[in-house]
Amino acid sequence: MKTAVVLLACLASAFAACPNIVSRSAWGARPPTSITYLSNPVPYVVIHHSESGTCSSQASCSALVRGFQDQHMDVNGWSDIGYSFLVGGDGNIYEGRGWDRVGAHAPGYNSNSIGICFIGSYISSAPSSTLVDPVRQLIQCGMDDRYVQLAHMTIGHRQAVATDCPGDALYSLIQTWPDFEPNP
Repeated sequence: MKTAVVLLACLASAFAACPNIVSRSAWGARPPTSITYLSNPVPYVVIHHSESGTCSSQASCSALVRGFQDQHMDVNGWSDIGYSFLVGGDGNIYEGRGWDRVGAHAPGYNSNSIGICFIGSYISSAPSSTLVDPVRQLIQCGMDDRYVQLAHMTIGHRQAVATDCPGDALYSLIQTWPDFEPNP
């Protein structure tokens, strides 16, 4: 009996690690024009910010995510939204390309990383725990489900290409994370 209780507690802990993920169909995603699959688990997590307005409800966050997808597909000419996941001010994670598809978010890292975008601009102020906690849970969920290597490295987008992304304040924050890699 005691073993069963411990097993149930472990299972509950693993499931509790995964935040709410709003599916592509729920936010109104267009179908991708092509798909290339990742070889999981990946060694990197790349953090971005959208350098846009914020959102506070599933409806407003979904509208922003649709706008990012339109920009990425119609203007950039990409096959889909560039990010693997996005997090909104409502605390939800929005599925972009997901766990198993190569993104278009960080040159040199797209085929071996998960790209997570914080919706908003984090140049001068860091995101609140409403956004940070679900991202940390998402990364843990990815490790638990073997999409992300246990010994993965988290980096900021600016470490892959010359950009101010993910914003100075968010970049300072992720440097405090235990999985941050200063020299990828």
